[in-house]
Amino acid sequence: MWEERYQAAQGYHFGTDPAGFLTENPGWLVEGLSALAVADGEGRNSIHMAERGMKVTAFDISPTAIGRAHELAKDRGVTVDASLSDLDSWDWRENTYDMVVAIFIQFLSPDERSTVFANMKKTLKPGGVLMLHGYRPEQIPLGTGGPKVPENMYTQDLLRAEFAGWKIQRLAAYERDVQEGRGHSGKSALIDLIVRKP
Repeated sequence: MWEERYQAAQGYHFGTDPAGFLTENPGWLVEGLSALAVADGEGRNSIHMAERGMKVTAFDISPTAIGRAHELAKDRGVTVDASLSDLDSWDWRENTYDMVVAIFIQFLSPDERSTVFANMKKTLKPGGVLMLHGYRPEQIPLGTGGPKVPENMYTQDLLRAEFAGWKIQRLAAYERDVQEGRGHSGKSALIDLIVRKP
């Protein structure tokens, strides 16, 4: 599905600018830290992190998206280790990254989400930071992006439960007009989580 979507897009499906979540929380993107960008698509977010001086690894399931990520990184004069992989095949090495970033990965069912959350927790170093951004169930009637599956969406209670015992640095639910390519366009019901691993 994702490969077909990216192939059909005229240009970058979600644009080339990073998600507002990253630009509005810049203090977490620290030069020299290692970061993993999960299901990063065409590279707009991983490349932004690399521009901030981070050592970034990224992966996505779509060959077209990965190709565009390499092109965008070259155009921007940065290096991102972007690989073709699905979530199940990725090597979630334990205690590897200072930061894990997952933005709009709500194609996951609740069971798949629990598995990926566990893997993201595992691959973070102790004291590492997870940055998670996505949609709330209120997004569905807005119809401006994301799946039409309420159980895939995030709530504050769900995220508190999933990351119990971790130090929450930011947990915020809000609405905003989002203009990120053709993939995300219009009023959106969003949620941010920034949390530190014990």
